[in-house]
Amino acid sequence: MLLPVFALVRRADLVSVIGVALTAKAAGAGARVIAGLVGRPVETVRGWLRRFAARAEALRVWFTRLLVDVGVDPVPPAQSRSPFADAVSAVIGASIAASSRWPGVGEVSAWSLAVAATGGRLLSPRWP
Repeated sequence: MLLPVFALVRRADLVSVIGVALTAKAAGAGARVIAGLVGRPVETVRGWLRRFAARAEALRVWFTRLLVDVGVDPVPPAQSRSPFADAVSAVIGASIAASSRWPGVGEVSAWSLAVAATGGRLLSPRWP
């Protein structure tokens, strides 16, 4: 399935909105605060957060490997306070590594790169 880098499989919201929510959660915000921040219903936001949290360790491992594979001089992210935050850090780290290797990628957000790298399946239950 070919998707644009701003869309996730089976998600109506853009990855830029979902990425803000995931980043805010990694920083310690709760679902209600995040829902207000992104202008979406609390249950929708909770669904994103639950799905990402359920896959956090697999996502952390996958994006850390991507970071190491594409990085010019890769530095894996330090451990955070939660697996969720670790996974978000790995996504952002992989984006930074790709930007350093291919400067033109710097124009693409970390979350758009995550969509491209996962084929739009970032929040899919059977990926990676």
